[in-house]
Amino acid sequence: MTRVVVAANILFVFLLFIIIQPTSGLSSFSVDSSISSKSMATKAASAAVARNVGKLKIDQTAMLFCDMQERFRSLIYKGETVVQTCRYMTSVAAALDIPIVATQQYTKVFGPTIKDCFASPEKELSNLPIFEKKKFSMLTDEVENHLQTLSRNSYIIMGIEAHVCVQQTCLDLLEKGADVHVIVDGVTSQQVIDRNMALKRLEQAGAFLTTAQSAAFMLMESAEHPNFKAVSKLTVEHMKLPNEFN
Repeated sequence: MTRVVVAANILFVFLLFIIIQPTSGLSSFSVDSSISSKSMATKAASAAVARNVGKLKIDQTAMLFCDMQERFRSLIYKGETVVQTCRYMTSVAAALDIPIVATQQYTKVFGPTIKDCFASPEKELSNLPIFEKKKFSMLTDEVENHLQTLSRNSYIIMGIEAHVCVQQTCLDLLEKGADVHVIVDGVTSQQVIDRNMALKRLEQAGAFLTTAQSAAFMLMESAEHPNFKAVSKLTVEHMKLPNEFN
């Protein structure tokens, strides 16, 4: 009787081993497949991130010029540096044939666009599309319709005030899936804390913070660009001016 029980136990263990063995193999395969799938997903996610690192391309970029008006000039923090930066960037845009779109907030109260933001104000302002607005964001219906005709998906923005009109414009553009590049030496507010918090808020939302010179050279990509010498000359002249943000 004891021998029968022992034999039965041995048979049971043997059968159990046979049953479990294929399952174990399948389990191993399942784990390997899971690891492989996760690896592929990680690589795909990395590739997606790499495709959106904020590179500026001339044929995909437009420049937004937000409410740089005379009434604010003496009121805003580091205002003269911002004006000089705007002048540099509008000159770069002219050299590289990048379209500029400007707005003015309630012109009757805050006055016209600052002429010193342009190297040749009479010529450039006469050809510049300037949209009147009361909405804080630049993206009024008229501006949105105009932007659609440009067919750009990347925007460089300068202007005032950083925490109101500039910020709301950037958030609207980001919400629409556009790339937004904020020129940090080309935006400001009346109060330092408002400027600082706006830049932090925009970076958290997905905007790219950059400097005027960095944006200019990223647009050209190479010293072989046909207008490299012209932009380099503009840069040298701009660097001779005091930068209050340094």
